[in-house]
This record gives sequence, structure tokens and C-alpha cells, in this order.
Amino acid sequence: MMKKHMYRLGLFKALTLALLVLSSAFVPNVLANQSRKPANLDGTTTLQSILSSSHRSEENRQRDKYRHPAQTLSFFGLQPDMTVVELWPGSGWYTEILAPYLAVKGQLIVTNFAPNDSKIPTVVFQQKLATAFQQKLEANKEVFGKVKVALINPPQELTLAPDNSVDMVVTFRNIHNWVSAGYAEQVYAAAYKALKAGGILGVEEHRAKPSISLQESIKTGYMSEDGVIAAVEKAGFKLVGKSEINANPQDTKDYPGGVWALPPTLRQGEKDRQRFIAIGESDRMTLKFIKPEDVVNSGKNAN
Repeated sequence: MMKKHMYRLGLFKALTLALLVLSSAFVPNVLANQSRKPANLDGTTTLQSILSSSHRSEENRQRDKYRHPAQTLSFFGLQPDMTVVELWPGSGWYTEILAPYLAVKGQLIVTNFAPNDSKIPTVVFQQKLATAFQQKLEANKEVFGKVKVALINPPQELTLAPDNSVDMVVTFRNIHNWVSAGYAEQVYAAAYKALKAGGILGVEEHRAKPSISLQESIKTGYMSEDGVIAAVEKAGFKLVGKSEINANPQDTKDYPGGVWALPPTLRQGEKDRQRFIAIGESDRMTLKFIKPEDVVNSGKNAN
């Protein structure tokens, strides 16, 4: 019992350290380029025109070569007239692309953390990100003025949208955080409830080597692809596609700092910095799930 307690304590400390390392660079980037204008929003805006728009920082554009946003969103089946929920948008890297694309004909809903006065370091960090992200949305109404915010307090409150009202839910590199926090199942259930029958769940996540243990996943940030698929399908979804758009065979996945040793975090600082920059961002699974059309949401997956 004592060993189990110490193990959990060690995982909590590791997660807290990772979040604090991220915070030094992450929060300022949320507020960057607030006043820049997007591509012209006339109903014909394309993903490619948004990617080159002046409202995106040069730093964010440099990540396109690793994240392949246009190809990824096209693989998911994104259309400009959809209602889309983005889960855990972080600094808003994908929000900067989704918001103008959906502004004229569709609707973007993003989650953000509800106010919480907890002194737990991970919650304090989340609150710092939540405030910065909200400030970013409010500071550039031309880009984000039509974005709706769903306030969440997981796992107690995870309502994303009215039941059966959303065309697509997307999430990018968040599943390892949900698993380490212990509420991944609740997030999948919330996405299932919000989606229409036939709606799409698009997932991008750091991909582990085969046969990785759950404990190692939490420690390193790399998740088992088979494990992710099994967990999402358990929530009622059906896998309909895989893509290697975001694969990176140079990622050896064996770094002392876990996935955070790689860009953009570069947890090791100057140690082996050029090596990690040369590798690039992590090897990632890109998965497309559907909420089956012949299933009526009876509430069995309710939070």
C-alpha cells in the first residue's frame, strides 16, 4: 500500500514539474499577436489561406511542418459549415486556424477551465492558462469574436454542448494528460453525448512504442495507439480511419525527459538541444472515430 502511494506521489510530482516547465514559455505565447488580422472572412476562406494569414505568429507557422494542420483537419473531414468542439485548446494553436475557418458558416466551441481557487500546483497552472487563453479570445474579436466557450471543471463538469448537437469534436495531444488525471473516460463520454449520430471525433496524440505500460505512458507522455483506440471505442465510438500524416520515424521515444524533451518544450534546456531540434516534434497517431448513426444516445455514457 505504501509503495502504491509513493508511486502515485512520484507521478504527481513528475506531472507538476512538467507543467511548471511548460508555463515559463507557454503562457506568454498565448497572448502574442493579439491584434493581427486574419485572412478575409467572406465564406470562401480556405485552410491554406488561414495558415498564411498575418494573425498567426511566425513561431506558430514554423510548427506547421510538424503538425500538418491542413492535412490533419482534412483527414478528419472538417467542413466550414460544421459545429466543432475543440477540447483543451491550450494556447490556442489550433484555435487560430479553426476560428476563422468556421466563422462565417459554422461554429467553433472551445473548452476552458472554470474558475477554481484550489492551491494544487496543477490546478493553479491550469487557471493561469485559462485566464491567458480567455484574454487571447477577447483581445482579438476579429479572429475569435464568434467562438463560444464551454467552461469545464473535470471530472465533475464536462458539458461541452447540448446533446446530439455537434458535428465534430477534435483534440490534439491531450489524452496523456486526461489519463494521468484519471478522467479520460469521462471526456470521451462527454464528447459522445455532444456529437450528433454520425459525428466525428478526431484525435492526435503522442504515439508510444508497442506494449508500453500505462505507468510508463503517464511518465513519458507517449500513449499506446491500440490502448487509445480501445478506450475510445469502449465509450461507443467506432474507428473509421488512421493516418500517418503526423508520424515521425526519427522520434526514438527513449528520452529521460519523456516527450517533453522534444520541441516545442525542450525540457532539457541546452542539453542535447540541437539533437532534439533535429528530431523535431513527436511521432503521433492521427485517428478518426465516428459516433455510429444507428445508435441513439440513451444516456448510458452520461457523466
